[in-house]
Amino acid sequence: MDTAYNSIKSVTLRPTDGLFSLNVEGAKRLLKIVPKPKLRVVIQKEVSPFIRKGGNVFAKHVLEADHELLPKDEVIIVDNDDNILAIGKAVLNGQEMLSFKRGVAVKVRRGVE
Repeated sequence: MDTAYNSIKSVTLRPTDGLFSLNVEGAKRLLKIVPKPKLRVVIQKEVSPFIRKGGNVFAKHVLEADHELLPKDEVIIVDNDDNILAIGKAVLNGQEMLSFKRGVAVKVRRGVE
């Protein structure tokens, strides 16, 4: 398949705001080229199965987060070994994800299962 087409499959254009939504294939590509912790939220191992199935990430389960993340940013949810678990949209900024102990940190759009 043509390379340009493969690149387009990695994201989806949102008609509501003209920005791109990341999909799982795009997240896998980004993990290969963007150093940790950029664009990532690292979560506790115990909640990994729940997140893989599409459950939202709560602040109390966040171990690490990109400090430059802002609400509504696209994020990649990973485990400690940088394995992708899900993709979603930040609800809190990166620093709030680490300091808050309650509430949703990332609204998951799609788990990898």
